[in-house]
Formats: sequence, structure tokens, C-alpha cells
Amino acid sequence: MSYNLDDFQVIREGKAEILAPKEEKVFYNPIQQFNRDLSVTAINAWAELRQETLEKKRAKKEQAQKEKFQFDILEALLATGLRAIRYGHEIPGARRIVANDLLPEAVAAITRSVEHNRLQHKVVPNQGDAIKYMAATSDKFHVIDLDPYGTAAPFIDSALQTIEDDGLLLVTCTDAGVLAGLGYPEKCFALYGGNNFGNGGFINGESNHEAGLRLILHMIATTAAKYKKAIEPVLCLSIDFYMRCFVRVRTAPLQVKQLSASTILAYGCNGCGHKHLQPLGRTSGSKHQYPKLERTISGECAYCGSFYTVAGPMWGGRLHNHQFIDRMLALNASADRAVYGTTERIKGMLTVARAEMEDQPFYFNLNQLSSIFKTSPISINEFVRAVGGLGHRVSLTHAKTNCIKTDAPWKTILQVKREWLRKGNEEYLALIEGKELSEKNQAKADKIKVDIYCLPNLSETTTGYKILHRVQEPLEVNFATDNDMSVEINRLRKVKMVRYQENPTKNWGPKARPK
Repeated sequence: MSYNLDDFQVIREGKAEILAPKEEKVFYNPIQQFNRDLSVTAINAWAELRQETLEKKRAKKEQAQKEKFQFDILEALLATGLRAIRYGHEIPGARRIVANDLLPEAVAAITRSVEHNRLQHKVVPNQGDAIKYMAATSDKFHVIDLDPYGTAAPFIDSALQTIEDDGLLLVTCTDAGVLAGLGYPEKCFALYGGNNFGNGGFINGESNHEAGLRLILHMIATTAAKYKKAIEPVLCLSIDFYMRCFVRVRTAPLQVKQLSASTILAYGCNGCGHKHLQPLGRTSGSKHQYPKLERTISGECAYCGSFYTVAGPMWGGRLHNHQFIDRMLALNASADRAVYGTTERIKGMLTVARAEMEDQPFYFNLNQLSSIFKTSPISINEFVRAVGGLGHRVSLTHAKTNCIKTDAPWKTILQVKREWLRKGNEEYLALIEGKELSEKNQAKADKIKVDIYCLPNLSETTTGYKILHRVQEPLEVNFATDNDMSVEINRLRKVKMVRYQENPTKNWGPKARPK
């Protein structure tokens, strides 16, 4: 059937070209091109790894036949259908792609676009409620993509029942205000079975973007456990205004029994940002041996005297799989830049995610840490030199700029900041030496000469003042000399990494739901 192109909005992205109604009855957001480019790359990486696994199994059975792995994809919430069309064009192993939506307009649009792209042999439009369709169909899908407007929580149960063993589940949640925000704790708990660090303190709440990812994974893992299925996150990213998780799902009753060992409560101090992590279970030889809490944890932080907020329960295991990311990076490096417009950003996000510390949940912001003491900011390089020189590991995080993860104890981190304060005071005294000062500045200098670790402008009620009087042991640190850790972090930061997508249109972002 032919269509008059003048009657439609022609949207081109990747190798696809879709015909959408000129009036916005079907939701399309150009900023999600990164999401779609990333998804195409992830599914192709999963398919290649799955093909290699199958070939190894055949080799062990001495089977000479090498069949190309073919698989079925369900896009449960298609909107414009652009993603389904792109999957049809850009994923060679895709045998059948069911493109489902509740809106008749969306299904009519995808039907036109399927014909326009000549993909009738591969893309199958379907109108229906996604939850009911997945629950009722006898078909199984190797890949299920859930990209709703808002939370994906209502769709997870039926998706887990419909996915093939060792399949790939792709989940987007655009309700970052609930997962990582401060104002919806009751909704966060209702949807995801846990809470983030809330609004008790700005330095504590800084970790909420990672907490949001871990809450999504907790919700998926506990739902899967009901069906004796276990999950393996292979890539989980906090991006712009949404979160995107790529998760392998397989039947594994033994791993289900060990789920509590990968589930944590996190106690976060609302004054200084100190974190206690408590797994809800332990297994022999567990890789997630987080620091044990005191037998009775005090409600008061030992470092600043502030109170703790309890976050969770949430996923405490790994967020990424290095082999999977390496394969994605390889595919991205060979991708046609004319087709995939976000390859540089994919490279940046995946490179940072690949280098994140696996065994250290949560990061902290160096600028916010400096603001507690009202000192000049400490740079990432200087901090890593100091901490790395003490023998500790450090990594960046994809979720936030100027934030780091480290296995250094929190007391050591505060001591490093204390030594940074001493360094600043020594430089100040050297700068004013021999100069005539005002009465105010002279009083400040006199106080510093008496106590080189003092900050005259800090009142006794501030968090910084309390830390300086509770953590007083000196620590010999070196802010100037590079070490293996600082060299590696500096190398990573020098790689050309586009972490944030350029604005494709004015006022881009999560648009209103189409009427």
C-alpha cells in the first residue's frame, strides 16, 4: 500500500524511516536516540556472546553444524514504533519482532512504517495491553524491551514469565524523580519495594542516582525469584532523566536461594555522607563482603554527630558485566557514524561504566565534601594522588561528574580532607607573611598559627567543625606526586568522552504524555 508522504511526519533515525502522524498522538522523543543506539548495540552484543556460548556447547558435543542463532524480540510499548523498525533493520539475528501498543493510533503508525520499510517479514504489529499480552501469549521471547512512559514496575512480572531462559530484559524507567528524587518516598517504596536516601542531607542524597538503579534491580530480582529465576545485570546506567538496565534472566534455583546475599540496606549519614552497608544475608565465599555493622548501630554518626537515613532494601551486587561492555565497545567502535549519531557518547558512558569499582556501591561528590569544611575544592587528581598513595583504589562513576568511588575507609577520606585544610592554611600563612593585615584577617591568622587545622569561619554547630574535633589524628598524605592509581584515573579522564548528549531541539526532555 502506498502513502502520501506529505500527510505524515517523516522521522529518520539509524537505518529506519517511520511515518508518524503530524499531530502528536504518538509519543516521539529525539533525545532517546542514545537509548535506542545503545539498545541496538547491547542486543547485538548479547546475540554474539550467546552465539559463542552455543558454539562452545556444540563443540563439546562434537557437533559440526554451526547454525546462526536466531531470536525473537518483543517491544511491549512501541509508541511511534521507531525502535522496532530499527531493530528490524539493525539487528541481523532478529527473526521476529512483535511491536505492541495499547493505542490504535500507534499500531496504525507502526503498520504503515513496517510497509514503508518493507519489513513485513520480520516486524509484527500487535494492539493490546502489554501486561495482558505477555501474560496470555504462549510465545516466548529471547529479548523483551520495556520502555514505558514512567515506571516499568507494572510490566516486570508478566515480562519475566514470557522471557526465554538466558534471555535479555531491557528496562527503562523515566520516573527519575521517584527513584532518585526527594519528594516521593511513599511512591518509591510502593513501586520498587524500597527507598533511596531521601532528603535528609544534600551530600547523602547525592548517591540517589545509583540507589535508583539498585532499587530497579531489586524489584526485578525479587519478582524473578518467585519463578525460580535469577538475574545478572550486564549494564545499568543513569542517563539524563531516565535509567536503563540490561539484565540477563535465567532459571537458577540455587542463585535464587542466595538472593539475600545480594540485597542490602544502606545507612547514610545526612551530615558527612558516611555509608554503612548491611547485606540481608551471607553465603560462604560471597564476593560482597561489605563491612559489618556494629552489633547495635548508633543513631548518631561517629564522625559528625548527625543522624542516619536507611535506604533500601536494594540490589547490592554488580551493576555491569565487563565482558558484555567490552563487546559493546567493540561493536560501537566499528559502527557507521553516519547511521549511529551517538557513538561518541556510547563510548564515553561505557568507558566510565567499565572502569567503575564493582565492589563499592555508592560514590560521593568531592565538591560537596569540600563545602562541608568551607575550603577550596580538592581536584580529582589531587584526591586520587592522596588516597592512591595510601594504597587504596579509586574510580569514577558514570552517574555523576566530579564524583568518585573508593575502598578507603570513611575516616581516611575525612583525614585526607583535614590534611587538605592544613595545606591550604599553610599556603595562606605563607601568602600573608610580612604583610600588613586588617584586624579581622590578623585575628584569623593568629587562630591558624595556634591550630593549623582550624577554620576560623566555621561555627560550632556546623558539620565541618564537628568532624575536625572528632577526627584529629594526623595522616601523612601526598597531593602532588602521581601513583599508579592517579595515573590510571588521569588517563581515563583524558579519553575523549561525550557523557551528555547535545540538545536536539529546544526545551528537550521528558515530554508530556501524548493525548
